[in-house]
Amino acid sequence: MKSIKILMAITLLLSFTACNAQIKNAKTESVKIYGNCGMCETTIEKAGNIKKVAQVDWNKDTKMATLTYDPSKTSQVEILKRIALAGYDSDQFLAPDDVYAKLPECCQYDRVKKSEMVKVETIDDHSKYNHEGATNKSNETKQVVNQLKSVFENYFALKDALVKSDGNLASAKAKELLNALNAVQMNKLSNEEHIVWMKVMKDLVFDTEHIEETKDVGHQRDHFNTLSDNMYQLLKASKQETPTYYQHCPMANNGKGANWLSKENAIKNPYYGSQMLSCGITVEKIE
Repeated sequence: MKSIKILMAITLLLSFTACNAQIKNAKTESVKIYGNCGMCETTIEKAGNIKKVAQVDWNKDTKMATLTYDPSKTSQVEILKRIALAGYDSDQFLAPDDVYAKLPECCQYDRVKKSEMVKVETIDDHSKYNHEGATNKSNETKQVVNQLKSVFENYFALKDALVKSDGNLASAKAKELLNALNAVQMNKLSNEEHIVWMKVMKDLVFDTEHIEETKDVGHQRDHFNTLSDNMYQLLKASKQETPTYYQHCPMANNGKGANWLSKENAIKNPYYGSQMLSCGITVEKIE
């Protein structure tokens, strides 16, 4: 029996060494991820693994996961987000409720962290209750909307800077948008927003950083194109107080067409500015 245990330990060590060899600049961290069984282990590891970039080894008994990854290509945060999107909570991120609900019964672990967070919000947020002690749903909805309101407002400010073809102003507005993105508290998003946010956040940050780092309007507009596509997905999952217009220019992006979001129906083209200010159409009104 002792020799079998030694053999298993050697096998595990060799496997871990092989994993490190495949992943360049390997960084290793341990984090807690909630789950129950071997099926959970398979799902958690599959969600977190990226070939030659990230490897997750989760222990169903201790609930601890060893994350081995290349920090130049991913991060602990990104790995845990992917795992949360698959239905598994960590001490940093909560899985969407509807995703958790679809897990097999044997995999539906005790959501300790979620229970703690709900209690904190219930105690701290007195605005949720009216004078009779009943839940004020309008205040609760407003709190959720405010998580993304600043993101959308800063996006519109960036769009207006590109309409003016002002690279310096666009860079400054991109910095403000980046701050707004980093300030979002994901656990306070609605289920729909949460799911989309986890899919698009990395790309939103990527494009915004590139717009901030340059004063070249042409390069900024290239990134504004993909930024707008992801912002559209996020807006569609969010309930806003006023309508937003999804607009399209068929000539932008080298004739492939490009879209953007606007607070007004009148066309003010951020891809051409004064050269072709009114080029485009409104393709959708989002309410």
